Amino acid sequence: MTASAAKTIISPVRPLRPAASVHALPIARKALSRKLVDGALSIAGQVVPPLVTLALLVGLWQALCSGPTSALPPPSQVISDTWDLIVHPFYDNGGNDKGMGWQLLASLQRVALGYALAAVAGIALGVLVGQSSLAMRGLDPIFQVLRTVPPLAWLPLSLAAFRDGEPSAIFVIFITAIWPIIINTAVGVRNIPSDYRNVARVLRLNGQEYFRKIMLPAAAPYIFTGLRIGIGLSWLAIVAAEMLIGGVGIGFFIWDAWNSSLISDIILALIYVGLVGFVLDRIVAFIGNRVTRGTSAS
Repeated sequence: MTASAAKTIISPVRPLRPAASVHALPIARKALSRKLVDGALSIAGQVVPPLVTLALLVGLWQALCSGPTSALPPPSQVISDTWDLIVHPFYDNGGNDKGMGWQLLASLQRVALGYALAAVAGIALGVLVGQSSLAMRGLDPIFQVLRTVPPLAWLPLSLAAFRDGEPSAIFVIFITAIWPIIINTAVGVRNIPSDYRNVARVLRLNGQEYFRKIMLPAAAPYIFTGLRIGIGLSWLAIVAAEMLIGGVGIGFFIWDAWNSSLISDIILALIYVGLVGFVLDRIVAFIGNRVTRGTSAS
């Protein structure tokens, strides 16, 4: 046997290295657990403070309104008085005697149509005012005057023009929501950096390409700020308008409850109005963050 062969035989066998997955598995589990804990803490930090504040406010409300001389019912009485409305939101007894769900849907349909018209017209007019100095000098003073007119002041004029409550309410929503959309869009277009315009000239973009690739992305945060303000004003306007035009809708439901001295029904309706308004604002904010990649106000 040669020396090299003997050396090969008596050389110790090197131990096998443990597989990388054996060490990676506990590390992955720790990382996953850390992410879950961080996520739970983040959610708790957002949810717990509002819940605690709400509980304190409800407790204060209960304490202040539980006396026999109180003009307003406590929350416990509101729940007992409106329990049927809460558990049966979509009942329909014909006419205006409908559940809270149908009332809200009727109002939301009017808001959706009026707000959509305001968004299209407002963005178009905002782009025109922002791009053209001549249009800004001619239209901006008129917009500034008209936007100060209270929403309900337009209702008699719209009733005289349309002779029907449904299009009149939609017009009130339209005329209420359009002004913040126009103004914010115009500001966004005017604030487009000059470097973007120079790049468009270098690339020789035509009007359509400049509008789609430069103008809209740069002005999108301003546009969605106007859209968020507009959706809030639309929801406020429809509730007030429906109190006057009648028919099915959450505004008329509140007015009818007042005429029937159903204070608990009014309080429940106000809670629903606030929740729906919050959801509408969050929807527009979510779309804005998606479109602008987080640069719009949340």
